[in-house]
Amino acid sequence: MEIPTINFGELEGEKRGETMALLHHACEKWGFFQIENHGIDKELLEKVKQFINNYYEEKLKDGFFKSDISKALENKENASNRDWESSFFVWHPPESNINNFADFSKDFRKTMEIYVDQLVKVAEKLSELMCENLGLEKDHIKKTFSGIKGPAVGTKVAKYPECPNPELVRGLREHTDAGGIILLLQDDQVPGLEFFKDGKWFKIPPSKNNTIFINTGDQIEVLSNGRYQSILHRVMTGKCGSRLSVATFYNPAGDAVISPAEKLLYPKNYSFKDYLKFYSSTKFSEKSGRFESMKNKENKEA
Repeated sequence: MEIPTINFGELEGEKRGETMALLHHACEKWGFFQIENHGIDKELLEKVKQFINNYYEEKLKDGFFKSDISKALENKENASNRDWESSFFVWHPPESNINNFADFSKDFRKTMEIYVDQLVKVAEKLSELMCENLGLEKDHIKKTFSGIKGPAVGTKVAKYPECPNPELVRGLREHTDAGGIILLLQDDQVPGLEFFKDGKWFKIPPSKNNTIFINTGDQIEVLSNGRYQSILHRVMTGKCGSRLSVATFYNPAGDAVISPAEKLLYPKNYSFKDYLKFYSSTKFSEKSGRFESMKNKENKEA
């Protein structure tokens, strides 16, 4: 199976309907997909990766291989309850903490700010497209996520170093993501990411040709009333190469109140007798109209 790839360049032309259908299928049946022609400059993406790889080599690598988990694997101890990763987290809008990293160069900070600004635009576009496919107002996700100050955006930067005993530890244990839309700039050489689909683990290859990998988190599942589910995933370790992962989270603000979108909920607390009244005159019409009528009746009686 090939991972669905959404071509943003075809959203304005004659293939828009086909592209929107593919996006809906990817969100509903996969929970993850790739996007291409997203508008983020390739040179900027390469610069972000280069900065982070250099930062890891200069600032983090030595400390990681002196850490407790590294020592445990040297002794061939099982570390299945820990993660073989070197990582840090940067918050962006609405409140950035990037200036708290004193050892970030000015150029590194500026590059990350430009990258995240462009990535947020991609996330907002994706949220609008998802809303369109779900039959919601195009800004429903953004408004729901906003709280007082707007959606929360943060980036987890991680390196998964070469591992001497990959059978003893995961790079990152199995989990779903807590938030909303996750946009991943990942390694173009070293694999390791896996998603659980159709009862088995699906290996995600390294990203090629400037693509960005997307998956949906728990809050999209709730908001979509289960239509777009968050999917279990993990990172495996290996002996061949150190894997880069730059995952940016387009999340609800801490004070955002999340619930299933009202339009996506089935009607509730109605009598079958009342339903049959609508059914008798609409039997050969779309059932969604009957459901909507029952919801309207419910709202009038509330």
